[in-house]
Parts: sequence; C-alpha cells; structure tokens
Amino acid sequence: MILRLALISGLLMMLAAAPARAADSGAAFEADLERLSEILGALHYLRGVCGANEGAKWRNEMQALMDAEAQAPERRAKMVASFNRGFSGFQQTYRTCTPAADVAIRRYLDEGAKIAREITARYTN
Repeated sequence: MILRLALISGLLMMLAAAPARAADSGAAFEADLERLSEILGALHYLRGVCGANEGAKWRNEMQALMDAEAQAPERRAKMVASFNRGFSGFQQTYRTCTPAADVAIRRYLDEGAKIAREITARYTN
C-alpha cells in the first residue's frame, strides 16, 4: 500500500509540474480531472478514518492539482465539488475503519494512480 501511495503522489506531482497540452482536449480530460478530484476527497476522508496519520496529505495533493490545472473559476469549482462529493459520500457511510473501507482505499489508490498515469502520458510533454 505504501508503494501505491508513493506512486499516486509522484504521478500527481509530475502532472502538477509538467505543462499540460490539454487546453482544448475536451470532455475526457475534464471527466478525468473531476474523477481524480473525487478520489482525492474520498482518500482524504477514508485514510483519516483508518488511522493513516497523514494529516492534510490528500487535500494538499488536491491543492497542487488545482494549482496546476484549474486556473479557470468554472474548472476550479467543478474540481472542488468533486473533491467534496468524494469526501462527504464516505463521511456519511463510515464513522470507523472497516474492512470495506480498507478495500475502498485500495481500489481508490489503484484507480487514482491509473488516472494520473493516463493523464500524464496523454497530456504532458
């Protein structure tokens, strides 16, 4: 799991640091960013409930992603709404860490890493 955490963080940093070629790449890029934002929100909540002691790690990753990709107010608002949806969806479901929460974390880490890799490969130099 530590390897997946490092992978997704590294990929998000690469995405944030690299100039994107996605200015007019369409809805697929937007949908990917919104899904990644939702995953980061879910991880921010679930990792805290499951005692990961990461503090604001996933919120900071989200901030870095928005700083790199959300200059337009409309895009920023969509990404924030997606992050909040991911956070609050699990906040309503999980008050303590359960085996199902651990499964959700693993799946979101995998999906988030996959999206970050695909975005990086497809839209950066």
